[in-house]
Amino acid sequence: MTFPSFYDAAPRLVVFDPLSAFLGAAEDGLLEYGYADAVRLAGHSCPTVAGAYLMTVRSLERLYPDEVPERGAVAVSVREAADDGVAGVMASVATLLTGATENTGFKGIAGRFDRRNLLSFGVGIQGTMAFVRMDTGAGVQATLDSGVVPVDPAMPGLLQRLLSQAASPDEAAQFRILWQERVRRMLVDHADDPRLVRLAAWNGRPDA
Repeated sequence: MTFPSFYDAAPRLVVFDPLSAFLGAAEDGLLEYGYADAVRLAGHSCPTVAGAYLMTVRSLERLYPDEVPERGAVAVSVREAADDGVAGVMASVATLLTGATENTGFKGIAGRFDRRNLLSFGVGIQGTMAFVRMDTGAGVQATLDSGVVPVDPAMPGLLQRLLSQAASPDEAAQFRILWQERVRRMLVDHADDPRLVRLAAWNGRPDA
């Protein structure tokens, strides 16, 4: 299995998972995630997956400025309904990094480590997604503006030729290169760009 080399240059995230520590799944309960993990989860690499990854990483960094984020202790809200657009894809990436699920996650052990009911869709927020620490109540909204990294002008035409099965092998290869180049620019060149991922404090109440 070979991934594009820029995956290794994307931001990484280390979290503490108390369930992992309790069960001895990872030393000291520390789990490290990279963009390749999100690609494995989604099965593909695209601006949506990259954007969700960056929004989650940057939000957790904002919520835990001086400590390791705790997986399973952050509630995630998504503005769109679960079946709208790419909301489900974004939420799955957030779940990977935070452990938050609707009602399908781990039920816990003796009242501890419950991961259910930490993920909500169709929430009245201004951002794309919002994240709230369950211990302190501190929250942040994350808004993704993928237009900050524009599509290459050749992309639409190449995509149409591919979809109509009229593209040559060289055109198909060019499309793949340009597609991943946009993802690379998001994750590497614009990883810290506040225009791409805009963060704002959130009090945890809808429409705030």
